[in-house]
Amino acid sequence: MINPLKDMVEKRKIGIHCGIPSYCSANKLVIEAALEQSKRLPGQSVLIEATSNQVNQDGGYTKMLPADFKEYVYQIAERIDFDKKLIVLGGDHLGPLPWCDKPAAYAMEQAKILVQLCVSSGYTKIHLDTSMKLGDDPAGALDPLVVAERGAFLYQAAEEAFAEYLKEHPDAVHPVYVIGSEVPIPGGDQEEGDHVEVTTPQDFENTLRAYKEKFHDLGLDNAWENIIAVVVQPGVEFGNADVHNYNRLDAADLCKTLKKYPDIVFEGHSTDYQTPQALNEMVQDGIAIIKVGPALTFAVREGLYALSMMEKELITDESKRANFIEILEQAMLANPKYWEKYYDGDAHKQALSRKYGFSDRSRYYMTVPEVDAAIDKLLANIDEIGGIPLNMLRQYMPQQFKHIREGSLINPTARDLVKDKVVEIIDDYNYAVIHSYMTANMF
Repeated sequence: MINPLKDMVEKRKIGIHCGIPSYCSANKLVIEAALEQSKRLPGQSVLIEATSNQVNQDGGYTKMLPADFKEYVYQIAERIDFDKKLIVLGGDHLGPLPWCDKPAAYAMEQAKILVQLCVSSGYTKIHLDTSMKLGDDPAGALDPLVVAERGAFLYQAAEEAFAEYLKEHPDAVHPVYVIGSEVPIPGGDQEEGDHVEVTTPQDFENTLRAYKEKFHDLGLDNAWENIIAVVVQPGVEFGNADVHNYNRLDAADLCKTLKKYPDIVFEGHSTDYQTPQALNEMVQDGIAIIKVGPALTFAVREGLYALSMMEKELITDESKRANFIEILEQAMLANPKYWEKYYDGDAHKQALSRKYGFSDRSRYYMTVPEVDAAIDKLLANIDEIGGIPLNMLRQYMPQQFKHIREGSLINPTARDLVKDKVVEIIDDYNYAVIHSYMTANMF
């Protein structure tokens, strides 16, 4: 069976407009919404990725191993009767990132274990990212040949793991690989500014040359049969309060250079909060894998905030309220390690960033037991009320009000309302990658 991502590249080679969103999230509401929306597009594969910080052999911040994450996604699929064969599991930024403060020998050994665990768990899209400096690397910029040497080492480890996996799973889909990294840090830029440097054609081709040399050194010249994409910076990024919009003119030289390499596409990270038209232009220009993460959990938080505000209006007995907003804030203050390096300014500015920052550091706290319990209680409270008055829904969730009035959202539960916020984002990405989406009676 051909890998759906490889099939996508082959279709693009003959001129078919297509691409694929990469939903990089471990949030259960996000995954459920993505799978449910895909059911409306028969046969459409769904790419769900976990970063090396989210899921690794030490558990990551989700406390899940790669096999656990697979089972977690599959359980959601079973609950909503989604065909698991259409799920493409990916590992994002697989490499030494979680151990980058350690010596290179140790960090790379841990990276090898992580990559092999992902492949052995059936992940079929592997982003090899060795761009970060490690604990004992010399001062100055990291040599591109060192980056490529480490990436080639991990590719070899992944292929060895797949050869073992194939013995027990003879029908397994061969993984495909993405190389390169132009992202300063997973989950968005820390800096606010007016300009993002687009990857130069020279840097893109230097990446290819460096990997070609190091693959050759290891006797892996056939690796290019399995490499489908290179991560580049096409000029899109977001900070806590701003978004750098895609300008195809700025990326024109880079995208023109890609035409020399028909067997690969670009992967764009940090495409969150781009307009549907911008996303569509990116896919047209060769950025066929468009990754989104924080915008999805931002939508979840946005929906939960709206429900929490309506809960305060509708439930007069304060002791019965879930108080989700307050409990989330308490959890973030009690353990600031996931946001304190990202939110600058005084206490008031930091508080606003915790609530509304585009980088959405609140996603790290949604599985804290107290927060998770508050979410469940909030959803139950709204449902027990017997329905939100339409006039109030219009105030706090105007798009969901519109969808109810149009008949595309029928008798929604509180959970449905939050997922519909996520679908707003998913629809933008589906529009970008599926040429007929707007004419397929999807809205």
